[in-house]
Amino acid sequence: MPIWNGVLTRRRMVHHLALGGIASVLGHGVAFASQAHALLTRRIPSSGEELPVVGLGTWITFNVGDDVAARDECAEVMRAFFEAGGRLIDSSPMYGSSQSVVGHGLTKLGRPASLFSADKVWTSSDGRRQIEETRRRWRVPSLDLVQVHNLLSWEEQLPVLFAMKAEKRIRYVGITTSEGRRHRDIEQLMRSHPLDFVQVTYNPLDREVEARILPLARDRGIAVIVNRPFREGLLLRALARRPLPSWASDVDCKSWAQLVLKFIVAHPAVTCAIPATGNVAHVRENMAAASGPLPDAKLRERTIALVEGA
Repeated sequence: MPIWNGVLTRRRMVHHLALGGIASVLGHGVAFASQAHALLTRRIPSSGEELPVVGLGTWITFNVGDDVAARDECAEVMRAFFEAGGRLIDSSPMYGSSQSVVGHGLTKLGRPASLFSADKVWTSSDGRRQIEETRRRWRVPSLDLVQVHNLLSWEEQLPVLFAMKAEKRIRYVGITTSEGRRHRDIEQLMRSHPLDFVQVTYNPLDREVEARILPLARDRGIAVIVNRPFREGLLLRALARRPLPSWASDVDCKSWAQLVLKFIVAHPAVTCAIPATGNVAHVRENMAAASGPLPDAKLRERTIALVEGA
């Protein structure tokens, strides 16, 4: 039985476009292409809303400053992402120019209605003001998800976020960490607060969250976003020295990036992985991992063995 049966749903993007009014017009007047294949999606437990299992991160890759050509290249990455059925884009106030580059891309693409905006509140003592500045940089009416970045000042920021959710100024509240830091604090907050999302690092090498955080997320009904799926490219560079195993074709994987992403999203507690890229070919490659079969437990173990030996 597929590992996602009863948890992970498949949906044709054409149907999604028809129901959700996602189709929007690009800056040059051409509508986004319809999806001909089924995307793998997971539900946000607190609402039932579905998200494709692969999103788009912006750490480093979208921090291109005022370079016009680089900003337009990032917009093309976003175009390819949306054309492939992507929705969730994640950024942060501490990602340099990434927020404004996202806003530039969204404007150039005609502000796609399918967007699920995920951003963060950083160290500012005035969370509302920082969130408003983030919204302005994204050039969107409101943000879908706001997360406390690396738990900084969470005692001050979480009440602000829950109040903004009650005011319907944001839709979801979350917390984040990366590289295995502060997991005990993350777990405590997951138990004590009505969080919608938690964001953590997870991949075939970084599996600490499997022990407690991912099971707790399922028990508490908290969606999970996975950051650093490729260890900022270090993992893929190590794997590039090895041939892709022949059995990768059993789960429709043509690259190590797709096999790693499918390993991640095959865990039933994971809602969405957010590889960061500034390359159009790479975003298309990543989004291809959001369709087709996922590895079962045996193939996941084989993936771990190969990755650990790289």
